[in-house]
Amino acid sequence: MTSLTASLARGALTSPFKRAGRPDATLPADRLTRPAAPVAPGPLAAYGRICGFTESGPLPLTYPHVLAFPLTMRLMTAHAFPLPVLGLVHTWIEITPHRAATPTEPLELTVYAEKLTPHRRGTEVTMATEARVDGELVWESRSGYLSRHRRAAQAAGPVTAVPPDTGSLPARAEWRLPGDLGRRYGAVSGDRNPIHLHPLTARLFGFPRAIAHGMWTAARCLAEAGDPSSIRSVRAGFRAPVLLPATVTYAADATGNAFELRGPDGRVHLVGAVTRQTGGSPAG
Repeated sequence: MTSLTASLARGALTSPFKRAGRPDATLPADRLTRPAAPVAPGPLAAYGRICGFTESGPLPLTYPHVLAFPLTMRLMTAHAFPLPVLGLVHTWIEITPHRAATPTEPLELTVYAEKLTPHRRGTEVTMATEARVDGELVWESRSGYLSRHRRAAQAAGPVTAVPPDTGSLPARAEWRLPGDLGRRYGAVSGDRNPIHLHPLTARLFGFPRAIAHGMWTAARCLAEAGDPSSIRSVRAGFRAPVLLPATVTYAADATGNAFELRGPDGRVHLVGAVTRQTGGSPAG
């Protein structure tokens, strides 16, 4: 975690000097790569427990994102990266597993910044992550991160293939989320963005309380989505922050292919969609 800690410290130092929304902003062309390395069983088990995944079988669909997070942070906290990393909000993710990866396979990870997009609330950056085994692309993702700032009234929203609101899906489970969930997930994932850790640090970025990580909500929902080996793509949009502590409802159709996370007032926090290979197993 030494490199990740250094990136977080660098982000705290450089963020005040970066002005989001500069018209001449460009992304660094760097592609950062971590050489192939085995998955450490202890951190994987801790991640599985907090997200609700089973202890055996292939890697959770969201875990390569966690493994690559130190690379992502190193790139986003570099001097050439145009957005301040402190306060960035994860807005959506698309995951494509080309085949199931097992915990015993050494993964080579690559991260790069793909594009900047005007957003009605600021500027959004798309970060790409790829995982390979012996040169074979086995997993990839695209994620949107929003830097909130004032924009001209005519600024367009993000052009992103995230699922539309699904309406009233049937409730499948209710989860009570503790106030320290952000700190616990941050310890497992390495994502210690201040908006997730404490009410005081969250208020510095406009949130009344700490908010749950979007990737925790996506992972927790996918842990309920049935046979992971049948999944060919996942799309999730983070609609509204989950203020901690909270009680949320996981809702899904009979196949588990459309799902959402709702608050007690019906507010939708996350909307997701899964596509499966023909004959894939539905959620149980």
